[in-house]
Amino acid sequence: MLVLGIESSCDETAAAVVRDGREILSSVISSQIELHKPFGGVVPELASREHLEKIEPVVDQALEKAGVSLKEIDAVAVTQGPGLVGSLLVGVCFAKALAFGLDIPCIGVNHIEGHVFSVVFENPPIEYPALALIVSGGHTNLFFIPEAGKYKVVSRTRDDAAGEAFDKVAKMLGLEYPGGPVIEKVSLTGDAHKIKFPIAKISDGKPDFSFSGLKTAVSRFVRENEIEPVAENQTPSQEIKNIAASFQATVVKSLVGTMEKLALELNPKTLIVAGGVACNQSLQNAARIAAKKLKLPVYFPSKHLSTDNAAMIAAAGYFHLQRGEKSDLRMTADVSMRLQNFENEDAELKKKKVRYRL
Repeated sequence: MLVLGIESSCDETAAAVVRDGREILSSVISSQIELHKPFGGVVPELASREHLEKIEPVVDQALEKAGVSLKEIDAVAVTQGPGLVGSLLVGVCFAKALAFGLDIPCIGVNHIEGHVFSVVFENPPIEYPALALIVSGGHTNLFFIPEAGKYKVVSRTRDDAAGEAFDKVAKMLGLEYPGGPVIEKVSLTGDAHKIKFPIAKISDGKPDFSFSGLKTAVSRFVRENEIEPVAENQTPSQEIKNIAASFQATVVKSLVGTMEKLALELNPKTLIVAGGVACNQSLQNAARIAAKKLKLPVYFPSKHLSTDNAAMIAAAGYFHLQRGEKSDLRMTADVSMRLQNFENEDAELKKKKVRYRL
């Protein structure tokens, strides 16, 4: 089965053709980083307009690279949510029109579930139950997955997503947007042990994440030590490098520490780390060390599949289509779309000795 995937949840317009849920025939991504860079973040109205301009040529390019015609496509999978409403609507409306015109199934896919499926292309088959850390600019969650297609949030961020915190700290330090890659690069020559930044402890005892306090701690350190942000076209000072490295190390410690703690309680057979921040080598190294301690495999997507892409959407769509699921043409964008919780979730989690109610 050939599935055309379409992704437009935020600031990438993407299309991909995937065969049988595992073989990528093409994957095309049109990034909007340069468009939003002057603003230090994504401007929703600009993103929507750019999607409108790019979606048709991106889909055409994906078909051309795959060497297939529209008539050979068996189904269309599209990101339905969560994301920016204007951006989502561009992809959803295009996908529905295409499916209607071709008289083929259309399936709305949860963007976060797409990130879970991003690891299926270059790794062994996932053994369930699995524990998935999905970490990006818009999402930071840990999901317990007892079997394919069933999800339970066991940890989430109370404020900023990790990727969002990277962007904000980068802006604070005078570094470029997006913050994740530039902080990682600057950190290579910084001392991650130079500054001890705090890891938030949630007062109600739940294993959730919080990065706003860390962001405030960085701001206070910069202010109290009278550190000047990096000027345009200047090389970061050693102080800036140390701050970046220490901040990154604190984020990684928070993410991996929570994942390891929950893995000990939930006893998964596979660990998954996906999303844009999964590209970070410090995060990958720390996750591998934790996985080795736990004697578990840990799967990452490649860099191309870590950021928002349509191949992961096609893979998730194929999974649901194989189960006989599809969307009707009344489907629309859902900015707060959540992964469906599995049945009897409380009983299942009690079996795993977890007492968290989220």
